[in-house]
Amino acid sequence: MNYLFVVAHPDDESDAAGGTIHKLIKEGNNVAIAIMSSQVKARSNLSETLLEDEKEAMNILGVKTVYHANFPNIKMNTVPHLDLVQFIESCINDFSAEAIITHHPADTNNDHVITSYAVQAACRYFQRKKVAYRLKLFMYMETPSATEWSLDSSSHRFIPNRFVEIGDEGLNVKIKALQAYKGVMRPFPHPRSIKAYEGLAAYRGCQSGLNYAEAFEIVFEAN
Repeated sequence: MNYLFVVAHPDDESDAAGGTIHKLIKEGNNVAIAIMSSQVKARSNLSETLLEDEKEAMNILGVKTVYHANFPNIKMNTVPHLDLVQFIESCINDFSAEAIITHHPADTNNDHVITSYAVQAACRYFQRKKVAYRLKLFMYMETPSATEWSLDSSSHRFIPNRFVEIGDEGLNVKIKALQAYKGVMRPFPHPRSIKAYEGLAAYRGCQSGLNYAEAFEIVFEAN
C-alpha cells in the first residue's frame, strides 16, 4: 500500500511515526513524506545543515520519496488555504496515495493545525477527480511536545485507536533518525529526549499489549 505522511516540519515524521515508517517499509509498503515548511526559522537551535540532516534521517528510516513545499514556518495561517490543499493534492496524485497520515488538529503547534485541516480537505481529492486509486485509510499521529499540549478543552483531543508495535528495533531507528536532526533532541524530562520516547513507546505498548508502540487515531478506513 502507498502511505503518505504529511508533516508541517522536517523531523515531525520521525518524532511522531519514525518506528511505524520503518516498519511499513520493511513490510514492503511504499512510504512518502510531504513536508510543508522546509525552513523552520522560528526554531532557536536551527541546524545550519537541516537539509543534510533530513536526508540522513530519511536514509535511516528507509524513505526514498520526499516532497518539499516552502510555506512559512509558524506563519502557515497566512497562506491561502487553497495553496496548501493543492500542494498536498499534487503529492497525493503523484504518489497515488492510498493511506494518509498527518498531525492531529488539536495540536498546540499552529502549523500542525493548519496542515491537518489542509490534509482533511485534500483527502476529498478522490471524490473530485477520476483516479485509479482511492483513499483506504486516514489517520492522525501523535507528535510529542505538541499533541499532549492540547490546551483547548473544547476541542476533540487525541484519542488513539490504532497502535503499531515497533519493538526495540523500531524504537532505536526512530531515536537514531531524530538524532540526525541537530539540535532536536533535548535532556530529560523534555518530551524530545531518549527517556521520554522510550517511556511513551512503553506506555502505548502497555495500553495495547505490545512491545513498544506508536499510537494513531483512525479518522477514516475502508477495506
